[in-house]
Amino acid sequence: MPETALLDDFDTYYRAVASRDTRFDGRFFTGVTTTGVYCRPICPARTPKPENVRFFRVAAAAEAAGFRTCRRCRPDKVPGSPDWNIRADLAGRALRLIADGAADQQDGVAALARTLAVSERHLHRVLVAELGVGPLTLARSRRAQTARLLLESTALPVSDVAFAAGYGSIRQFNDSVREAFGATPSEIRVRFGSGAAAAELAGSAVEGDGALTLRLTYRTPFDFAALLGWFGDRAIPGVDEVVGTGRDLVYRRALRLPHGTGQVELRDDKGVVHARLVVDDLRDVAVAVRRCRDLLDLDADPAQVDAVLAGDPALAPLVAARPGLRVPGAVDGFEIAVRAVLGQQISVAAARTMTARLVQRFSAVELAAEAALVPNAALPAVSPAVSGSPTATSALAAASGATRDPDKDSDPEAAPASHFVDKKADLLPFPRPETLAAGDYEGLGLTRRTVATLRALATAVASGDLALDRGVDRTEARAKLLAVPGIGPWTADYVALRVFGDPDAFPVGDLIVRRQAERLGLPGAEKALLAHAESWRPWRAYAALHLWASSGDPVIEATEGTEQ
Repeated sequence: MPETALLDDFDTYYRAVASRDTRFDGRFFTGVTTTGVYCRPICPARTPKPENVRFFRVAAAAEAAGFRTCRRCRPDKVPGSPDWNIRADLAGRALRLIADGAADQQDGVAALARTLAVSERHLHRVLVAELGVGPLTLARSRRAQTARLLLESTALPVSDVAFAAGYGSIRQFNDSVREAFGATPSEIRVRFGSGAAAAELAGSAVEGDGALTLRLTYRTPFDFAALLGWFGDRAIPGVDEVVGTGRDLVYRRALRLPHGTGQVELRDDKGVVHARLVVDDLRDVAVAVRRCRDLLDLDADPAQVDAVLAGDPALAPLVAARPGLRVPGAVDGFEIAVRAVLGQQISVAAARTMTARLVQRFSAVELAAEAALVPNAALPAVSPAVSGSPTATSALAAASGATRDPDKDSDPEAAPASHFVDKKADLLPFPRPETLAAGDYEGLGLTRRTVATLRALATAVASGDLALDRGVDRTEARAKLLAVPGIGPWTADYVALRVFGDPDAFPVGDLIVRRQAERLGLPGAEKALLAHAESWRPWRAYAALHLWASSGDPVIEATEGTEQ
């Protein structure tokens, strides 16, 4: 076992533990040799003596060193460290891909290494040097954390939990959970199953659609309403929607996952996001959870981000007005890239209409193709395209049994929408790149240039030449995006911000970003604004979100006039 203690920073980390400094929560873990447990820096237990402490960068390293999770501070529940999202190096990319299940697919670590264009040996060497453990250990820890989440949050049979977490056998599952948490799967469930928690688990057992309700943690503050406002302005009927009012806001959307499809409904509730998830295949649960966390930016550290941005007197009032503002992520990178292309030089509302037409056309193509493979299968309805009205969304709600009146959506006195409807045909994943690459765009109202861009983009993604996910080499992927005819710096920066998860992506070519900067007394010219924004690193994406949000008028989202 390689040495994984952070010896160079021992004094700093020990002071953080002694003071229970919340700024370090999730950034490292403390192994206590006298008790055999590992803890968060904020653990309420008595501070151990320095000679009895080891520090680890990731929980997997602590587990590999023989430590089990502390039952008081629950290190398995802490949100992920945002530090790894900042890093664009091999270790950061590998961690993001492992979190998305890349090491659990066929060929495992070999496939992960091929994706990263390195040898398995080099990948192992880099991860051990950075984290103290290799990719197999990281993947094993991910499976154990998924298992615990399912054991504590759902009433799934233990055998189903093992399958959903990615274990090949019940014995392997039992051994792994016992090693990581010092308890058997049944003991973990019994320990959790008391009082209100037991009632919640009992309720989840009788849901007819097989839905799982999971609790996703985050660091406060969290401006959930602002995030859902963003999604609501851009919602595509038939793919995603925001329902409810006030504190009852819920975001619903379809998911395309490695082994099938799914739907998720997300709502905030006093420090956790409740995710109600329905999937075709239980093996996709962990991937779906990871993508929901990325979508809502749940691993962000708002205190750190806000402290950096508030250091600029021009941004300080914006940060004070919207603490905990998050960067909207993506569950489907191709979807966001298509939306960005369609949003060039037009309003958000117009882009939404264009995207809805495209989805209507190509979702019907995919459904027809699937029905042809299963002749007796019923063909689900596809939502009509919108034209500035809520007709399509209300039709979907009616079809699924919801009682929402679209005319009351903006009425604060209106009753909240019926939440958590069953997984039916009302929401479908965004069409595949293969479908758009070969599709017929006639009659959609798109220019020939836009059609050519969409077709080239879809072809590049379908062929594997262009990957659109968080594990990409960001510099290389940006260059490949810019090589697509019709895609320029704004689109590439927007994709980096939302799809690649780059917290420092900054779409300086955006009209609203520059206009709001000028209103705040900052430079409006691109080069001058970029120079000023150096002080916002590595959180320039959040600065862009604050500038967008401060406009209060999301009329024009992109200016791509120079992109030919």
